[in-house]
Amino acid sequence: MSLTTPDTIRTLQRKLYAKAKQEPAYRFYALYDKLYRADILNHAWRLVKANRGSPGVDGISFEAIEDGNGVETLLRELAQDLKEKTYRAQPVRRVMIPKAEGSMRPLGIATIRDRVAQMAVKLVIEPIFEADFCAHSYGFRPKRSAHDAVDDIANTLWAGYTQVIDADLSKYFDSIPHAKLMVVVAERIVDGGILHLIRQWLKAPVISEDDNGVKKTVGGGKASNKGTPQGGVISPLLANCYLHILDRVWQRQQLKEKLKAHLVRYADDFVVLCCKGVEEPLKVVRHVLERQGLSLNEAKTQVVDATQASFDFLGFSIRMRRGRRTGKPYPHVCPSEKSLMKIKTKLTALTGRELTPIALEKIVKNVNRSLSGWVNYFHYRNSNQVLEKVKTHAEQRLRRHLMKRHKVKDRGIGEGRFPSCHLYERYGLYKVSTVAGWRSAHASA
Repeated sequence: MSLTTPDTIRTLQRKLYAKAKQEPAYRFYALYDKLYRADILNHAWRLVKANRGSPGVDGISFEAIEDGNGVETLLRELAQDLKEKTYRAQPVRRVMIPKAEGSMRPLGIATIRDRVAQMAVKLVIEPIFEADFCAHSYGFRPKRSAHDAVDDIANTLWAGYTQVIDADLSKYFDSIPHAKLMVVVAERIVDGGILHLIRQWLKAPVISEDDNGVKKTVGGGKASNKGTPQGGVISPLLANCYLHILDRVWQRQQLKEKLKAHLVRYADDFVVLCCKGVEEPLKVVRHVLERQGLSLNEAKTQVVDATQASFDFLGFSIRMRRGRRTGKPYPHVCPSEKSLMKIKTKLTALTGRELTPIALEKIVKNVNRSLSGWVNYFHYRNSNQVLEKVKTHAEQRLRRHLMKRHKVKDRGIGEGRFPSCHLYERYGLYKVSTVAGWRSAHASA
């Protein structure tokens, strides 16, 4: 399935971006008719399907759509509802996802039909907001990545900005005030049809299901006045729009130059790197967030001297170290301890002794999927030692699983019968590269 944006859509997006870039005060008013274009809805479907994901409250999966009335029918009916303005958003299904520290993160899963509609809106309006977004914002943006954000931090540390405000927003997605968010959106979009759709998604009831299968409303609805479901297709863009206020204050007031403080933001995760004290930059952050109806999680927000200690950002542990050979300081970036423990715990669960009745090919396939996904993200900068630990753990877990499967109890015999080379050549274990993907000329320091 090709995810290349069709030329017709790309042309539209470029025109919208250019118009927004050339006229920062221009407000777009004729966008709604683009949503139900066949090319946009078809591409929205392909993008939503590529993201996979579970069914919403209606229980309808991608397979059910394709095997039932078909994709064409779904898109044709959706286009008609959008065109006639009879489209109504369905409730959002809440799923709780465990976080590394033991708490739970609520995710909102919209129906596939609603996800396609949200993606269509995103395709049309995202280029407009992209023209406004600041260079130090990296999260959920085209042609930008978490690695770009980490590079920005590393380069800024190298420049001497080593006093770090490691910020944590308190329940950001649940706290975004609808009225203030819509004011921000309306700075650029005044098309009533688009704004009406966004309000529908913000006000959609949130449905949860208990252990007995009983469904109940746990949030959202017409009476709600804040929050956007984390996990929605449109939510990251809306979240970026709202925190763009903080970015804009930093840029327009030239706070990097005035306060010697550089902001790096990835969605609701951000750090402020300072070289002349943290008091004033922290005061500005608190003031702007307070005006937005947001707040810092004071228990998790901390000030770190990166020359003395590390801080975690986007799964990486970052600090200044000195090269063993040269003695020169350099920014050291490697997977955090939490990230390491997470993949090790995952591999342990995927190779448990209770899984021996399952076909070995399936066990290895699941292990390889988790391993390759983790390595593709963390095979970066100074990750050699951590990659070696992950590789060793993967080998040990698969070997132990094979020993249980073949009733081999002696560890020495197991190592002889299932040597590392056989794990890769005979059983097809994904081989973790232990040479990091250096990105810096001084990475070998």
